[in-house]
Amino acid sequence: MKHGNLFIEKKEYVLLKRLMNLSGYYKDDILRDSVKKLVSELESAKICDEHDMPEDVIRFNSTITIASQNGWHRTFKLVMPNDSDVKNDKVSILTPMGAAVMGYAEGDSITWQFPSGEQNLTIERVEQENKYINVNMVL
Repeated sequence: MKHGNLFIEKKEYVLLKRLMNLSGYYKDDILRDSVKKLVSELESAKICDEHDMPEDVIRFNSTITIASQNGWHRTFKLVMPNDSDVKNDKVSILTPMGAAVMGYAEGDSITWQFPSGEQNLTIERVEQENKYINVNMVL
C-alpha cells in the first residue's frame, strides 16, 4: 500500500460509516462481505481533513482506472448509491468494486472478492473532481 493505510476524508468517513451500517441488510452475500471488509479496513484508516488528503487517493467522485491481473482495464467514477449508473461508468460505493477501491491510492494493488471470483487489481490512475459530498444526503 502506497501510503501505508487507507486514507479517508473526515466528512466522507462519517458518510461511509452511515452507509456501512446498512450492510447487515443486504441479501447478496458478495456485497455484504465487501461492505464488511471495507468496514474492517476503515478501522485502521487514516482520517484526514480535506486539505490533508493526498491527491492520488480514491474518494467519492474520483475517476479511477484499474487493471486486473487477468488483463482487463476499466475506468469508472466512484459515486453515492443514488448516483450509480453502470451504463455511464458511475459505480456506487455500495458495490463490490466501489467498496474494493475506496481509500486506496494510485499504484496500489488489492485483492478483492467479486461475484466472478477473487480478483487482483492494480489502481493505475486516480483523478479528482473535488465535488463536495453533503454528509446529510445519505441515500
